[in-house]
Amino acid sequence: MTDLLVVTGLRAGYGRAVVLSDISFRLGAGEAMAVLGRNGVGKTTLVDSIVGVTRRFDGSLVLEGRELAPLAPEQRAALGLGWVPQERNIFRSLTVEENLTAVARPGPWTLDRLYGFFPRLKERRANSGGALSGGEQQMLAIARALATNPKLLLLDEPTEGLAPIIVEELLSALARLVRSEGLAALIVEQHAHKILPITRSTLILERGRIVHQGPSDELLAEPARLEKFLGVSAR
Repeated sequence: MTDLLVVTGLRAGYGRAVVLSDISFRLGAGEAMAVLGRNGVGKTTLVDSIVGVTRRFDGSLVLEGRELAPLAPEQRAALGLGWVPQERNIFRSLTVEENLTAVARPGPWTLDRLYGFFPRLKERRANSGGALSGGEQQMLAIARALATNPKLLLLDEPTEGLAPIIVEELLSALARLVRSEGLAALIVEQHAHKILPITRSTLILERGRIVHQGPSDELLAEPARLEKFLGVSAR
């Protein structure tokens, strides 16, 4: 499998605080990777570091052979990073359709295709982002990232705070993205049992370091390992 993203010896944080130390991993083209760990271990910092909104102390991040370290966040986005932050950051005063068209770049993810993928958004296309439910706002945040036609989708806690029925709908959409569409994704998630069946590989972070790295299906079959690192089983 061709490498899409290669992270080597990454040491990063905020201000003078180092949050991540010696982070190294490879993500293949079309591969979905889960990032697991307890609260405060550096999961969001890892996503933020790829996007370019942290301070990098050392290490490299290479996307399709291009070093990202010297590039600003908007330059990284132009190279193919689609970001769905934990806060969603949709344009609340704009309509659903304006949210999608404002960031759109040429590619297979057209407005019609996005509406086909998220029918709820088509129904709400004239509503403002702020008028949507939490689940609909998350759908909009994902659709807006897809509208940029990314090579790699970065999702930070996409199911957090959502009703169970909406969580299942979003997980189904993510599964289609990575399995049927072949979109590479790095997904931060606290609930292992929700994300392991969708992803090919998994990183587990603890105190800013990788303590486990391997296939998701093997981890799913080892509840003792999940209990050790996360305090929960896969069931």
